[in-house]
Amino acid sequence: MNLSIILLYLAALLGFGWWGKRRAGSTSDYLVAGRGLGGVLYVGTMCAVVLGGASTVGGVGLGYRYGISGMWLVVSIGVGVLLLGLFFAARIQQLQIYTVSEMLKLRYGIDLTAASGTVMMAYTLMLTVTSTIAYATIFTVLFGADRTLSVVVGGGVVVAYSAMGGMWSITLTDIVQFAIKTIGVFFLLLPFAWHRAGGYHGIRERLGPVAFHPTTIGIGTIITFFVVYCLGILIGQDIWQRVFTAKSPGVARWGGVVAGIYCLLYGVAGAAIGVAASAVIPGIAAKDDVYAEIAQQSLPVGLSGIVLAAAVAAMMSTSSGALLATATVARRDILPTFSRIAGRGRKEREAATGDSELDGSRRYVIAIGAVAVVLAVLIHDIVSALTIAYDILVGGLLVPILGGLVWTRATGLGAIAAMAAGTVATVSTFSVMGDVLANEPVYIGLSSASVVFVVVSLLTPPTPVSTRAAWLARSRGQVGAAPQQETELAR
Repeated sequence: MNLSIILLYLAALLGFGWWGKRRAGSTSDYLVAGRGLGGVLYVGTMCAVVLGGASTVGGVGLGYRYGISGMWLVVSIGVGVLLLGLFFAARIQQLQIYTVSEMLKLRYGIDLTAASGTVMMAYTLMLTVTSTIAYATIFTVLFGADRTLSVVVGGGVVVAYSAMGGMWSITLTDIVQFAIKTIGVFFLLLPFAWHRAGGYHGIRERLGPVAFHPTTIGIGTIITFFVVYCLGILIGQDIWQRVFTAKSPGVARWGGVVAGIYCLLYGVAGAAIGVAASAVIPGIAAKDDVYAEIAQQSLPVGLSGIVLAAAVAAMMSTSSGALLATATVARRDILPTFSRIAGRGRKEREAATGDSELDGSRRYVIAIGAVAVVLAVLIHDIVSALTIAYDILVGGLLVPILGGLVWTRATGLGAIAAMAAGTVATVSTFSVMGDVLANEPVYIGLSSASVVFVVVSLLTPPTPVSTRAAWLARSRGQVGAAPQQETELAR
């Protein structure tokens, strides 16, 4: 029964992907859903992309091990979404761009797309592979399926619906996934698990008051969650690409606030489920198995299938968003650099391959999706690789990106120096410590980038007036006011 539900769910995703293909008639449709999502669709797709397997299965596992304080990982993500919505989303939406690197080029007047795009692509690709491994593991554990077959089938479904209609297909499937996650976590697993555990008093009697202490996980860990995940949300290509889909600055702003609040509630709910599971099923060795165990033991067959589908939905929504983000960065940021080296522009590339812009984007999604599936088959544990990519993203790119948004005196040379200093400091600290899971690398990277950014910006000439004027016009939604920048971005 549970297997039938999940298979039906996968088939439905392909159907929604085909439906989305009918709406993707241009590059804008394919990459950013025509920049036309209203509040409901925007909130659903934003929640879907940020709340993946780490937030759902991982959040429950943290609650199992650390009590209600296991909520902080997802809460830090929710705070990041809130901050993005309140302070940055409206301006980002009005830029009318496709990648984070394009923002850096507009703001500083210097082409940083190759360097920043490489870091961003490494991060989004690792996120895609991680999510692919995660939902394949669900298939393997629950149904006894071969691991390679699970990766190929699950990854094939994600690549198929993502390639068909791009962001439109992903948006439609995200809404389905958002609904399934909401029903599965809030309306099924949470009340059933707590009922079985005897409610608050029953859990407190079995586990003691420590289960409800908010800092059991450790103050240092909580701070690290906020530094890595909250700040990472502010600059990730997969998140910004969702902001680009909003039809207005108001939708981007208030939709982000609503999505952030939902994430906060989701974090508390996941930790509460984990607490109940700890009271009911003690002794589970692997925290990632807690979600499936409590679902199967607390819910009847059928309902447990919906809850398990919610976990798969969480992982697939993150995977598809990261896949499209990787393809977008590769095509718009990385490819132009190699084309300039080869002496070819976009028109020459398209003439040589026979691709239109839309067909080219679709081919990139398929190609990168195939790479992600192969990596997911070959690599069993990429937590270390993902941690390195995430820390380099925050350590190397956070300061130039957010600094450019909030500090008018920031300069392009300051951004380049900060990017280099933050990346080198992060990687060097990894090398010296020999522990990729340590907290220090991202702290040292951020500190180094911040100091270098301020010092170099103050010591170098201000950004040219024409560049600043074009940037201000774009950040106010006046796209036509910067024709030179438009021409550069189109090349």
